[in-house]
Amino acid sequence: MNALSRQAEGGPGPQAPPQRGRHPRARAGTFGVLDIGSTKVVCIIARVEPDGMPRALGFGWQRSHGVKGGNVVDLSAAERAVRAAVAHAEEMADLKLSGIIANLSCGQPESRQHHVQWVIAGRAVTEADLRAVVGEGKRRMADEGREAVHALPLGFTLDATPGVADPRGMICETLGVRLHLVDASSASLRNLGTGLMRCDLDAEELVSAPYAAALSALVEDERELGATVIDMGGGTTSLAVMQDGMLLHTAQVPVGGWQVTNDLARGLSTSLDQAERLKTMHGSMFGTIEDEREMLSLSRTGEDGDILSRVPRAQMLSIVRPRVEETLELIRDRLQDAALGAEAGQPVVLTGGASQLVGMRETASRILGRQVRLGRPQPLRGLPDTFHAPGFATTLGLVAWGAGEGRPALDFDHGPQGSRGYLTRFVNWLRDRV
Repeated sequence: MNALSRQAEGGPGPQAPPQRGRHPRARAGTFGVLDIGSTKVVCIIARVEPDGMPRALGFGWQRSHGVKGGNVVDLSAAERAVRAAVAHAEEMADLKLSGIIANLSCGQPESRQHHVQWVIAGRAVTEADLRAVVGEGKRRMADEGREAVHALPLGFTLDATPGVADPRGMICETLGVRLHLVDASSASLRNLGTGLMRCDLDAEELVSAPYAAALSALVEDERELGATVIDMGGGTTSLAVMQDGMLLHTAQVPVGGWQVTNDLARGLSTSLDQAERLKTMHGSMFGTIEDEREMLSLSRTGEDGDILSRVPRAQMLSIVRPRVEETLELIRDRLQDAALGAEAGQPVVLTGGASQLVGMRETASRILGRQVRLGRPQPLRGLPDTFHAPGFATTLGLVAWGAGEGRPALDFDHGPQGSRGYLTRFVNWLRDRV
C-alpha cells in the first residue's frame, strides 16, 4: 500500500540511500501526533526506526467539528472528533496514547523577537544562565496574557562580540541573546488543554502549525538558504520563514479554504457541501472565454435535491477569485510587516489543502512578487499515498518533529523529558480546580 515500504534490490552500492542514524533529539519509543484543524482532525502514531526515519504504526482522521479558525469553539464537538481520530489510530497501532504532540494554530499565534541582556559578571556562562534568559523572554509574554510556545535562540553576543554559536563555558560580563518567541493567547491554550484533558490526553509538546508544514514541505537546501512556506488550510492561512535551518518568523490570517466555500454557498444559494464540490471540481484562478457558456449544475438551498439549477462557471469563478486574491494580499502584507529584508525567505512554497486550486501558484507569484512552487509533504513509511498530499503537510511535519527534525541545536526551553509540555501545565491547573 505504501511505496516507501518497497525494499531496494541488490546489495549496497552507490545507489543505496544514506543511513543518517537516529537524531539525538528524536522521541524515544512510540509517540503520537494530533493535527487539530478547522476541516479535519488527524492522529498518527509513529516510532523512529534504527535508520533515523519515522514509521507510522497507526493513523486515523475525522472531519473536524467544534473548531473554527484554528480555535476550539465547541468543546463537546471537538472532543468527539478527536476521540474518533485517536481511537482509530490506537486500534491500528494496538496501543493506548496518554500524550501527544499537537499543532498550534489557536490563540492568534504571533512571532516576536526579543533582545535579552543577562549579567554574567566575569564568570563562565552556564546552561542555567541560558535557561534563565529563555525564562525572562517567556515572562515578558506572560505579562501580556500570552504563553510562549517556542523560544528559539537565534544568536548570542558576549560583551561586544556577536556571532557566538554556543556561549556555554565562555567568560564575559554580559550575555546578549536574540530570542525568537512564538506565542499565543493563554485563554485559547487553556481551552485547547481542556479539550485534550476531556480526551484523556496530555499535550506533551506544541509545534507551530506553519513550522510543522515547513519541516515536511521544504527540502534541506530550502531550509538552509531560506524559503517561506505558506500553508493554506481550511480555516486559516499561515506562513513560516526559514533560513540557516532556523525559524525566523511566523504569521497567520484567519482566512482559508472554508471561507471560499462559504462565499460560494451564499453567492449561489446552495449548500456548503454543494459549494465545496463545485470549488473542488471546477474552481480555478484562470478564466477563459468558455466560462460564460459552460453551465454547472447544483441544487438550490431549500429544494429537495432532485430539482437542479444551472449557473455559468464564470459566476462561480467571480466569487472564488476575489477571496483567494484577498487572502494572498493579506499574507503579502504580513511578510512586509515582518521587515525581514528583501532576501529573507525569498522563494515561496505553497502547501495545504487550499493550495491545490488550479492557477494558485501563478496567482501567488503575481501577488507576492516571488518565485513560487507547490509543495507536498515528504512520504512517511507505513502510510497510504493519500497522506502524500498538501493537506497533510502539517500532520507529517509533526511526525518529523517527533523524529528530531527542526529542533534547535541549543534548546533550553524544556525541562526533562517527562515534564515538558505547555498545555500539561494548564491541564494540571484545571485538574486542581475542577
